[in-house]
Amino acid sequence: MSEHDTQPRAVAVGVLKGGFAKTTTAINLARELAHRNESALVIDLDDNGHMTQNLGFTEQYEAETNHVHEVLLDDGDPTEAIVSVVDGLDLLPAHRDLEDVQTQLKNAMGGSTRLDARVVEPLLGDEYDYIVVDCPANQGKLNENALYATNNLIIPVRPETGYDSGIYNTVNRLVKEARQYFELDILAVVPSGLSQRLDQDRRDRALLEEINSMGIADSVVPNFCRISEDDWAAIDDGSYDGPLPGIRYRSAIDDANDAGLPLRDYDDSCDQLSCYGELAAIVETGGVVREREVTV
Repeated sequence: MSEHDTQPRAVAVGVLKGGFAKTTTAINLARELAHRNESALVIDLDDNGHMTQNLGFTEQYEAETNHVHEVLLDDGDPTEAIVSVVDGLDLLPAHRDLEDVQTQLKNAMGGSTRLDARVVEPLLGDEYDYIVVDCPANQGKLNENALYATNNLIIPVRPETGYDSGIYNTVNRLVKEARQYFELDILAVVPSGLSQRLDQDRRDRALLEEINSMGIADSVVPNFCRISEDDWAAIDDGSYDGPLPGIRYRSAIDDANDAGLPLRDYDDSCDQLSCYGELAAIVETGGVVREREVTV
């Protein structure tokens, strides 16, 4: 098997910090996987249910019957709870009582393996080419289920207060702890919502400098935000003529969320779709395929 092989794959999108574009990254990644392939499923395991409700499935989120409990703790059929978002992309919605599910998973036999056994293993490769899980922003059994079922993680970050602690806590409290019990690969660290100039000492630049200086940067920083020493020099002297790195702020991304649609279905001319397309390619191949050698 080569270093990167295209095959059915599941991935979790998670970070131990709220407000870091986790849900936006998850839904647009899943949509691009569906667009590039035949089918994708996105699973909302975040108890706030933002994805489920934003996509218009508040009825399922607030339903009297907790479908997530039925699937993970009883013998419920996951396909009976799945709904269609757009052609090729389906959703397993969250439920308002996910906290109760998390509590009961603590005492269940194989409590960290239920999502894999009940959803991912039966559906991946047969019903869906790719599965994306939107994780909760806290540690617990739901997060453990997402990581165990996927073995792959994408970490979204934004230039907000606490981005450094968000990355540090996710790697040290989530990834390293999980790796004591099962394999878990970080596929990508993804900065989004960037809007500031990069030739000034501001938070956007600090975030990009930090992720590009990580020891694992060459294997986890996508091409659309990988910055070399020469790139920084060009940015500082005003000669840089490439696309600005990172997923840039675009009103269309926020407007798509407000409209209850993935970005592609709201505005397929948005220039940031190419970034989500590269993320999809990373999931398809199981890692970043570097376009050029980068010296940092």
